[in-house]
Amino acid sequence: MTSLTARRLAPPEMAEVATEIALCGVAAVCDLTGALYLPDLDTLVVSDLHLEKGAAFARRGQLLPPYDTQATLQLLDAVVTRYQPKTVISLGDNFHDRVGSVLMPSLYREMIQSIARGRDLVWINGNHDPDGTSDLPGISVDEIALAGLTFRHEPSLAHGKGEVAGHLHPSATVRRREKSVRRPCFATDGNRLVMPSFGVTTGGLDLRHKAFTGLFTRTDLIAHLLGRDRIYSVRFGNLLG
Repeated sequence: MTSLTARRLAPPEMAEVATEIALCGVAAVCDLTGALYLPDLDTLVVSDLHLEKGAAFARRGQLLPPYDTQATLQLLDAVVTRYQPKTVISLGDNFHDRVGSVLMPSLYREMIQSIARGRDLVWINGNHDPDGTSDLPGISVDEIALAGLTFRHEPSLAHGKGEVAGHLHPSATVRRREKSVRRPCFATDGNRLVMPSFGVTTGGLDLRHKAFTGLFTRTDLIAHLLGRDRIYSVRFGNLLG
């Protein structure tokens, strides 16, 4: 893969926290935040924001700290500021339930409007929010295709090549300094990529779980783990079971 230009990739100080990969010949950058940047498309991709998760739980009588939306949007704003993309794609489960965007406080709505200013915002519909967004900038679609890549929420066994999906919140476990460490990860075999969850209060599903069966050629599968201060790229066969 040809190296990316300094403008397109992260600044030099970001070298440790951004890993270059290729997906069906398309250059991509895995960022430590869990975002994916596609320099040739000038597009930033995030997945599974699960905005207003705390509010959704509160509506059901279970109280969580109410700061998840603000923290997730601040993280999104930071990574958008870093890459300055023309387009931002959010791969579904943008909100934790169907009414999340309808009932979202104006403060968070204004944060999203600020993030979207001067760029295109694409909301992919997810299983948590199949009806799309309400009164927010951008468009809501079930999937979108760009430059031979297809962006959707749930990975599909029928359409593997060039797919970028979320939904499964992949994580992986490695041994480090005599301890096992489990971290969210980008999972890709070069043909398909499943994104880590970007939301700050979401969990992860181990890459060896049966839900991932058939999605990847395992001999080519690499987990790009989100460490505390850098990304660790580990082949599937070297992960702990």
